[in-house]
Amino acid sequence: METGGYSRPWLWLYLVALIQCLAAASEVNEAAIPASKVKFDTGGLSRESFRQGFVFGTATSAYQVEGMAQKDGRGPSIWDVFAKKPGIVANNGSADLSVDQYHRYKEDVDLMANLNFDAYRFSISWSRIFPNGTGQVNWKGVAYYNRLIDYLLKRGITPYANLYHYDLPLALELRYKGLLSRQVVEDFADYAEFCFKTFGDRVKNWMTFNEPRVVAALGYDNGFFAPGRCSKAYGNCTAGDSGTEPYIVAHNLILSHAAAVHRYRTKYLEKQKGRIGILLDFVWYENLTRSKADNYAAQRARDFHLGWFLHPIVYGEYPKTIQNIVGKRLPKFTQEEVKIVKGSIDFVGINQYTTYYMYDNHQQEPKVPGYQMDWHAGFAYAKNGVPVGPRANSYWLYNVPWGMYKALMYVKERYGNPTVILSENGMDDPGNVTLAKGLHDTTRINYYKGYLTQLKKAADEGANVVGYFAWSLLDNFEWRLGYTSRFGITYVDFKTLKRYPKMSAYWFKQLLTRKKQ
Repeated sequence: METGGYSRPWLWLYLVALIQCLAAASEVNEAAIPASKVKFDTGGLSRESFRQGFVFGTATSAYQVEGMAQKDGRGPSIWDVFAKKPGIVANNGSADLSVDQYHRYKEDVDLMANLNFDAYRFSISWSRIFPNGTGQVNWKGVAYYNRLIDYLLKRGITPYANLYHYDLPLALELRYKGLLSRQVVEDFADYAEFCFKTFGDRVKNWMTFNEPRVVAALGYDNGFFAPGRCSKAYGNCTAGDSGTEPYIVAHNLILSHAAAVHRYRTKYLEKQKGRIGILLDFVWYENLTRSKADNYAAQRARDFHLGWFLHPIVYGEYPKTIQNIVGKRLPKFTQEEVKIVKGSIDFVGINQYTTYYMYDNHQQEPKVPGYQMDWHAGFAYAKNGVPVGPRANSYWLYNVPWGMYKALMYVKERYGNPTVILSENGMDDPGNVTLAKGLHDTTRINYYKGYLTQLKKAADEGANVVGYFAWSLLDNFEWRLGYTSRFGITYVDFKTLKRYPKMSAYWFKQLLTRKKQ
């Protein structure tokens, strides 16, 4: 019999029956499920498997969970406009309400505390603080984040605040084309400084940007994400230039990050004694064959993906690969900018989900240049007919735990072993899964077990990994997939917004239980 994540079939049957009965009664809560009576298989992992002080948390983003998109003084973001375009979001889903963490934050924080998590990585909505991007402050928005931070601390959960998760204030896009303008550097630094000044007495862990590569590539190379700009050859866009704009945006994001870090270090660090970093996504790219050409292709992919941002921050320049291929289309850092950019992290967050095979794809130069075309590399999801791993609900997400190990060792060896927080990791189920099936998420348990095992292996071999954040605490608004994708360890009924912890939540609860001294 498939036991899928825990060790005794009879306990599995018992728990499934119990959860279904409780779900039918519309009451699944901490007191109702005797999780202590169910022995999950953690693969030998426990809190004690990791270094002392290792932080375990969950993560969300403002746009995906808060709701109240048009209320209490919040200004619109570029995603509010983008998501309203017909056909952009599956089933025309909207984040206007999402899962309403704005009102339900106490329930969600209680859930984290009851599951033994140490920390919560959330994002602050720039346009909830500054509805126009700059100038007038929305104090109702400030009050919300104060309530959230204070309640996290009350429940013993450490806040990890991320300043930007895809949601640029629309006002800045309209005023000067947003991230394409160098003006955004100063405006982001001002917004960041306001947050340091307002919340920094309690928030000691800051992140500037989440996945700036996704912002630049999906927003400006293929137009798949807001603001939906690209060359017509690469997407359904009305404006844009895929050969130049992704690089301009990335450059401005790096400078914005560095400017915010500089403000923090010069004005707030001495008194607040916090730390600040950036969150970078990193798919592991494995060469498809042992050929020299495929080996180089995989390395180009790593340089264009992770190196595009981490290389300047660690070494003060873009990877030579990018410099050589992109040439004059690539912006340059001035000597003064290099001084601010280089070394501008206390830690790097790595969002690691999946792995692909890469092969050399050097073809004739395209008539229209583009960021993805510059890689000269092709993606493969199978080798000799064998998939790289089992696929989750999302088309891009394959369960490949060994990619986690390789990604972390790569960061260690190529970038001087910086302090790393594994800031996102998880998998999704279909959005239309029933409550009973959604709660019985043994596939997710096995995913987490595999990836955490490989993270521990990398840490045991010297990778300086100090924390791990599961994506996500809740099923929520999943960008263009809307509500057709569920990444949460907590099932959310999207009609009633009631929360139901899944088996994976109780798996974490057991894993994170502290041994009595």
